[in-house]
Amino acid sequence: MAITLSSLTDLAALGFDTIIDVRSPAEWAEDHIPGAISLPVLSNAERAIVGTIYKQESPFRARKIGGALVARNAAAHLEGPLADKAGGWRPLVYCWRGGMRSGSFATILKSVGWRADVVEGGYRSWRRLVVEQVYDRPVASPVVLLDGNTGSAKTELLALLKARGAQVIDLEGLARHRGSLFGAMPGGQPSQKAFEGALALELARLDPARPVLVEAESAKVGQCRLPPRLWRAMVAAPRIEIAAPRAERAAYLARAYADLSADPARLSATLALLRPQHAAERVESWQELAATGAHEALAHSLMAHHYDPRYAKHRARMEVPRQVVEAESLRPGALPDLAGAILARLDTF
Repeated sequence: MAITLSSLTDLAALGFDTIIDVRSPAEWAEDHIPGAISLPVLSNAERAIVGTIYKQESPFRARKIGGALVARNAAAHLEGPLADKAGGWRPLVYCWRGGMRSGSFATILKSVGWRADVVEGGYRSWRRLVVEQVYDRPVASPVVLLDGNTGSAKTELLALLKARGAQVIDLEGLARHRGSLFGAMPGGQPSQKAFEGALALELARLDPARPVLVEAESAKVGQCRLPPRLWRAMVAAPRIEIAAPRAERAAYLARAYADLSADPARLSATLALLRPQHAAERVESWQELAATGAHEALAHSLMAHHYDPRYAKHRARMEVPRQVVEAESLRPGALPDLAGAILARLDTF
């Protein structure tokens, strides 16, 4: 049976035990339905070979060779990742356009006795829904930005607010990047398509009757671009601004960026990227602080001479409602109370 997806939230409601992507590893790496597992029925090289034969020789011969390869790879999956699946297991299978790869694999699964279905239109039908959500539809909920200078613990506070029931979209979490020059995270960022897919799901789940809190970001989070509709909504959104002393923010950054501090070569290379924007003497002083392990002093100086002036210049151009929440401390024990104060302000929007 082919399952037609009419909305991004359909998959969660359909109750499948596992979503299986049978496309090649390269297709999977670029993007896939969130939560799916990869069980390719053709490798990258095999897919290229079958495609070449189809175009240059004979569609029949391509299907015959492809069928043998699919059967061989399916057998490996049955004997490997799927060996422990019980009789009641219910998988949903998809390929690029809901054609031979997913159909062939689903037929094999059904012959075993599993209740396997395929996605009508395959990955392309999912991608169309993603594009519609992020590019064509307005953001369903009123957007409120959580603002504050660098080191204000905004991302951590978003997690605390979500745990308390606030409607939150964590853009940095979706983009796997902390949003600054120093923000790269282990494992790298998702592709633009994968970022959009994860964001589309978050947008589709919004309750229009409640505001959604989003961290103030630029139009890009690392290399991931925000869709224009969301970006315009963020630019016009009211803001809740965290006002914390620079010393507290420096201490917080030293803790939050411990992974970067533990990699002196990476930290030095990142600081070197600031040379076009600052005098050589300034950058050298930052390099010396990094080399001696004075990470809190380094964070303090970076904020004083790089980040805070840029934030101030940007805010001077903004004409949106703003509420300020004072934060005397950003120590771990102080963040829950700060989250409560932000939540109280959010309830006024």
